[in-house]
Amino acid sequence: MEPSLELTGRYEAPLPKMKIAIVGANGRLGAALVREYQRDYEVTSYDRRQLDLRQLDRVRSALAGAKFELLINCAALTNVDYCESHREEAFAVNAGAPRLLAEIANEKSAKLVHFSTDYVFDGKKTDPYVEEDKAVPLSVYGESKFEGERCVLEVSSQHLVVRLSWVFGPDKPSFIDQIVQRARENDVVTAVADKFSAPTYTIDVASWLRLAVDKDANGILHLANNGGCSWQEWAQYAIDVCRSLGLPLKAERVGAVSLAEMKNFVARRPVHTVLSSAKFTALAGVQPRHWREAVADYISADVSKK
Repeated sequence: MEPSLELTGRYEAPLPKMKIAIVGANGRLGAALVREYQRDYEVTSYDRRQLDLRQLDRVRSALAGAKFELLINCAALTNVDYCESHREEAFAVNAGAPRLLAEIANEKSAKLVHFSTDYVFDGKKTDPYVEEDKAVPLSVYGESKFEGERCVLEVSSQHLVVRLSWVFGPDKPSFIDQIVQRARENDVVTAVADKFSAPTYTIDVASWLRLAVDKDANGILHLANNGGCSWQEWAQYAIDVCRSLGLPLKAERVGAVSLAEMKNFVARRPVHTVLSSAKFTALAGVQPRHWREAVADYISADVSKK
């Protein structure tokens, strides 16, 4: 039997909650991090209306009086094809703003976590990409995100750049939601079969990032659910899970189309960008679960209720 406080005469005050500021709180990842972290931390969040990364003066003034030990940037210009014809805006949001956020974090003796993308790679490697692999972006979007990484770490090597791929989650529709909706409405559904990466669940990212920060990770870190797949394989598995749960769908199979057939794509896309999370596993002692398990969880918890 443990002694009571009355008997020991000791009182240990609860540790103060870490103060976290999250930029991009209305996005798929940002909203998930706000929801998951506000249970245990003191979270201040900023959506695009409150903090637009295209207006650097307003960014600085908005964060001037904020108190935080950890600044997380989930905001970015992510429309790959839009970036191709709006290079200046893409670099302002995806590179210039992250540099400013890194500088602000430095001024407050805080750490910045900045999210990047698998699109910094050219996709010519067939094995999973590790953090040390050379970045060779094929698009303006990829170039601007790679420059953002460089800017952040140039300000301080103690900041953390996290690369993600194919992000999905409950806070904003993603590829899975689009596929399921199409399967509800159409007998035939197609998806690209010759482009590969690793789906990444926002709820899992929240847990992984907490571990990485606890371990004081810095530099570049890849986070993605285990395994890789094509868009077609991802879509087919999502439909299979929906059908196993009894959700009414018209389509049963996902047909294959090639990346070359996607005539609406303006920017070049890398073909194979599966990210290796081996560095994270070595750091935190945790191996990310397989993307199939994460997808099944998401569909069961969220998609099935829509």
